Amino acid sequence: MSFDYQIAVIGGGSGGLTVAAGAASFGAKVALIERKPHLGGDCLHYGCMPSKALIQAAKEVFETSKYQQLTDVDYDRLFEGAMNRVEEAVKDVQDHDSKDRFVELGIDLFEAEAFFEDEHTLRVGDRRITAKRFVVSTGSSPFIPPINGVDTVDYLTNETIFSLRKRPRSMVVIGGGIIGVELSHAMSRLGVEVTVLEGGDKILSNEDGEITDIAQRSITKELHVLTNATADRIDPFEEGVKVSYTKDGVQNVIQADRLLIATGRKANIESLNLEQAGVEVSNGSINVDSSLKTSQKHIFAVGDCNGSMPFTHVAGMEGKIAVSNAVLGLSRKASYEKIPWVVYTSPEIYHLGLTEQEAREKYGDDLLTFKTKLSNNDRFMAERNTEGLVKVLTTNRGKIVGAHAIGAGAGEWMQEVGTVQALNKKFQAISNIIHPYPARNNVISQTADLYWREKLFGSRLNDIIRWYVKKLR
Repeated sequence: MSFDYQIAVIGGGSGGLTVAAGAASFGAKVALIERKPHLGGDCLHYGCMPSKALIQAAKEVFETSKYQQLTDVDYDRLFEGAMNRVEEAVKDVQDHDSKDRFVELGIDLFEAEAFFEDEHTLRVGDRRITAKRFVVSTGSSPFIPPINGVDTVDYLTNETIFSLRKRPRSMVVIGGGIIGVELSHAMSRLGVEVTVLEGGDKILSNEDGEITDIAQRSITKELHVLTNATADRIDPFEEGVKVSYTKDGVQNVIQADRLLIATGRKANIESLNLEQAGVEVSNGSINVDSSLKTSQKHIFAVGDCNGSMPFTHVAGMEGKIAVSNAVLGLSRKASYEKIPWVVYTSPEIYHLGLTEQEAREKYGDDLLTFKTKLSNNDRFMAERNTEGLVKVLTTNRGKIVGAHAIGAGAGEWMQEVGTVQALNKKFQAISNIIHPYPARNNVISQTADLYWREKLFGSRLNDIIRWYVKKLR
């Protein structure tokens, strides 16, 4: 059978662009389909890039406020400037992911909605194309919970909040996960009175419990966090919103200028007509095996739409695997054990592998836990940034199974642990690496030294060494 394309990629986000560029570089005839006017996906337009630009701008405003009394007029001006800065940052990166770059690679670009007519045919706008293989990379969008009255108000999501130019005086945020906490923290630092409603007993529930405790104590110094609080009803009120909620069994009401809903994401697969292609779906996401194949072996799915891990770097990793499997016929498998993520609050949170609770359940008495408080490290003491912790979890032999930290710049200096793990080295190997003093990552070697203290100085071997030194040296 003759096909129009060797591979058709649906979705122009991180995963899809990785697949399209990689497939084209291998000589495949590629179609790239993106329904939105720009390439780059959610990370570029609504996620990573705008939020990090906003967080940096907010941090600078916060630092200024420590030394200068800011008025409402100042905050209004700085807020508008921060949002303009976000727009500029997105445009700069958008130019890098320009359509021309992919067209020059020989990729046929289609700007339209696509859906399957059968397992090898797509309807793309008013056209029909066929392909030997497909990669679905349609990403995700904000999940809006069915709260009474939610459709009666003009709520914000992570896709619309960056369009703000006028500073709201107050904001209610429903959801205390990564998106909700990052945006709440930034808004607070830009002069917005923020209240977060979180249904669980802690914010950032996917993080290690000890790390979460520190984060919650730190964040609540700058904004209000209500845990065990469930939104029951939302109503318009004057120029803003009124949220009725239940906390610890007691009903309450809070009013604010704006409402941000940050209750998670849902896969963008509803319009793909996947059943016509015989692609199985469960729990709102596309089912894939370890090689990222769907129930149809010639159709792959990468990124948020497959329900794995909702991070841009994961979509990129999956895209590389999908390219080699779909184009070269390999059987590479995706592994998620060595993938870190960072929560860009202040202080930052680094997460790799299992939390202590998860590791304890899996490894039991074979688990070793090594912890260093930042207050015991010279660099952090010098910077007066002593609020934080490093925690590394290993097996009895030093295999890294989890690593967590909270502290200034943790997303950068903790990656050393992730690199060692990715290279299949033991945690104690970091003790042999010379770190320039007093670099922040000294706290990593300081923590690695604890392994030897645990294994050597508290062991029978130490008794033998002491005898040897005393008797024979």
